[in-house]
Amino acid sequence: MTVGNKRRQPSLAQLRAFAAVAEHLHFRDAAAAIGMSQPALSGAVSALEETLGVTLLERTTRKVLLSPEGERIAARAKAVLGEVGALMEEADAARAPFTGVLRLGVIPTVAPYLLPTVLRLVHERYPHLDLQVHEEQTASLLDGLAGGRLDLLLLAVPLGVPGVAELPLFDEDFVLVTPLDHWLGGREGIAREALRELNLLLLDEGHCLRDQALDICREAGRDDVPVTTTAAGLSTLVQLVAGGLGVTLLPRTALKVETSRSNQLLTGYFADPAPTRRVALAMRTGAARGAEYEQLAAALRQALRPLPVRVLERDA
Repeated sequence: MTVGNKRRQPSLAQLRAFAAVAEHLHFRDAAAAIGMSQPALSGAVSALEETLGVTLLERTTRKVLLSPEGERIAARAKAVLGEVGALMEEADAARAPFTGVLRLGVIPTVAPYLLPTVLRLVHERYPHLDLQVHEEQTASLLDGLAGGRLDLLLLAVPLGVPGVAELPLFDEDFVLVTPLDHWLGGREGIAREALRELNLLLLDEGHCLRDQALDICREAGRDDVPVTTTAAGLSTLVQLVAGGLGVTLLPRTALKVETSRSNQLLTGYFADPAPTRRVALAMRTGAARGAEYEQLAAALRQALRPLPVRVLERDA
């Protein structure tokens, strides 16, 4: 196998020197424009001509002219230097925190209730961050995180997934939502054991909130929860309750939004300790922007304090 000789490559310094001369058509002015001594500038242009094997300039005692070849190569040199400048700007932006694209995945039982706070925070504190939101169920979000399609997740934990680090934000209680004529409607101090006898309406399979509701029932001593009616989202679930088909569990952050849609609902509150869920940010372990995500989590904890939740410290 025959390997040809490698051609010498022009340096960026040579291209800058020639581009300056092509613009000013004067060595002294070109040297001043790029902060280079005139002898160094002249040497760089000569070295470029030698490297390319082309005469770029026609030098006379009075002025400097571009050769026909020089005119074509000057345009190329300008384009190359422009791309190098763009590359450096991109690198500067990448180094700066809270800039560029952040692809955030959010579960459906969190998105409508927390996104207003998240978006307001990003708009006010991180105006150069291009936040892109993807609402998906937990399994899809975790696949997206592992495959690099998503950068950060906002969802219920614990996940127990290797390679995923959780940044806890808050705990929130579940409440019982009932029709107006239900015997537990509007009560406080409801014992979890009451769930053993209730017709509990659930979300479709795949929603983590469904699994959490089933776990709460099991903790209350109920292993069998007959599922006759399900819903794809909390809004539909609450309307089914308003229609008298059963009761359901809602996280506190969803309560105001969802129960305001109907005047046929009452809310019951559990005795302490109430059933809860924990919401966190999740990222790939060792993520390049990990420190940035930690800062975002800290800012979110402060921004979420007005909500009916118990904000957590980082190591909670």
